[in-house]
Amino acid sequence: MTARTADAVVPAVRPRNPKVVALGGGHGLFASLSALRRVTRQLTAIVTVADDGGSSGVLRRDFGVLPPGDLRMALAALCGDDPWGTTWSRVVQHRFAGRGDLGGHAVGNVLIVALWELLGDTVQGLDWVGRLLGAHGRVLPMASVPLDLVAEVEGLDPARPNEITLVRGQAECASTTGRVRSISLIPADPPACPEAIAAVREADWVVFGPGSWFTSVLPHLLVPALADALLTSPARRLVALNLVPQPGETDGFSPHTHLEVLAEHAPGLTVDVVLADQAAAGGSAAELEKAAALLGGRLVLTELAMRDGSPRHDPRRLAGALAEIFEGE
Repeated sequence: MTARTADAVVPAVRPRNPKVVALGGGHGLFASLSALRRVTRQLTAIVTVADDGGSSGVLRRDFGVLPPGDLRMALAALCGDDPWGTTWSRVVQHRFAGRGDLGGHAVGNVLIVALWELLGDTVQGLDWVGRLLGAHGRVLPMASVPLDLVAEVEGLDPARPNEITLVRGQAECASTTGRVRSISLIPADPPACPEAIAAVREADWVVFGPGSWFTSVLPHLLVPALADALLTSPARRLVALNLVPQPGETDGFSPHTHLEVLAEHAPGLTVDVVLADQAAAGGSAAELEKAAALLGGRLVLTELAMRDGSPRHDPRRLAGALAEIFEGE
């Protein structure tokens, strides 16, 4: 186990400039990409495509497309800190107000779906949005078709705390009041995005998390072709843990429980580094170090949280920790 203080100024591009693939979705992937774009120019985000709620769910049902919301957030995270990047990041994240047909829709969701209709190609459409935003990296879906999540949930009915219930849909899985035990996908053998598989096979590093463990991180390991690439790629693998458990999904989880669940969903997966916030690990550092070792990796503890006390990753602290790990391996 190693511990350090991460507050160093991080250059926009490190000398080695590794090829990095980041896996996840939603706010967790946003945090990861906000840090990684400060570390390397060769960055690819591979994003979950199972969202069925809100604006994404409506567009998915109405147009038969991949849910664009998590893809949009990833593109926004890759925008630069210059006026062009900050302005376009705000534009694509903006949601229309009111109760009309556009009420609740994010501008970026509508823009992405428009390009998909015009170009007839999901990846090409995302690449065009990336060019418009000046994104510092590429965003790809993990699968070529929309997916549904199915979770085995324990204790959904408080009167039957040991009963297992199947809950379908990402929105339902993320907000369940029971304890999620495992997840699966419908369809069970979806076609992986070919560009995503290529990116994983060519990567120097693959980064899992932070993010919603069951609905954003683990689904990548359930797409067979993508899982095979993740298991056999020569890339080094890093797991970045969350700062706090997520209500519903991981209530009551200790940091090392996240690694145990990861191993259960991906037998044979090994990792090189587990990165965790020192304060979040607290008194469970020894158990976390043991869980990391069982996966073949070492534990790095450092300061990753925002200084205001909120349970969010500080992108500069996270960037500093990642850059030091990448250069030291």
